[in-house]
Amino acid sequence: MIAIGRGYWRGIEPGRRRLLARWVAVAADLLQIVIFPAFFPGILSPLNSVLDVLVGLAMVLMLGWHVAFLPTIVAELTPFVDLFPTWTVAVLYVTRKRGQ
Repeated sequence: MIAIGRGYWRGIEPGRRRLLARWVAVAADLLQIVIFPAFFPGILSPLNSVLDVLVGLAMVLMLGWHVAFLPTIVAELTPFVDLFPTWTVAVLYVTRKRGQ
């Protein structure tokens, strides 16, 4: 990962940043898959797109740039593909523990 945006999080340890990023991703996917369609079908499409851009920016600021965020933002901005929890999957992929 490239360290873009990590200066904002210098005082917070990496484990807490990963946990916070996972919670933000799960919350965003929950909003987009369950809450928005249940209460506001079709009306909040622009808000959904704004949420995706903000979550993408937050992920880059918290975790740094990773190539996994590119297909995620494209999938989230594509109708019907955004019904899959792509932010959660991308963040879990980026924050996974790698072998030694």
